[in-house]
Amino acid sequence: MKTLLASALLLFAPLAAHACASTDFVVQDFKMKVVGSGMGAHLSLSGQLVNHCAQAAAAQISIDAKDVSGKVLQSKKGWPAGTTNIAPGQSVDFDLGRLFRFDPDMQSYTVGVADVRTW
Repeated sequence: MKTLLASALLLFAPLAAHACASTDFVVQDFKMKVVGSGMGAHLSLSGQLVNHCAQAAAAQISIDAKDVSGKVLQSKKGWPAGTTNIAPGQSVDFDLGRLFRFDPDMQSYTVGVADVRTW
């Protein structure tokens, strides 16, 4: 039994050692734009998520919308590629603005990679 357990650990150890991390993904060209006006105004929070990991994986993005003093007004997370892995060196375009309710007090945005997963 111990031999079987040890063999299983050795078999899966290389997979765990090469797991992708949040630092393997980069958000590029992040842009905020208000689309429309008045009651019909909504946000466009777009950019590209790039995979710099050696294997295909997906990443969850976190966006914080802040007021002029830096207080977080809204915070949302989303998976730009859904349940699809992004190949090494490839990117996926995203726009997560639809997750936010427009608020004219939102003055700045912080975006980062919150989680990484292989589907």
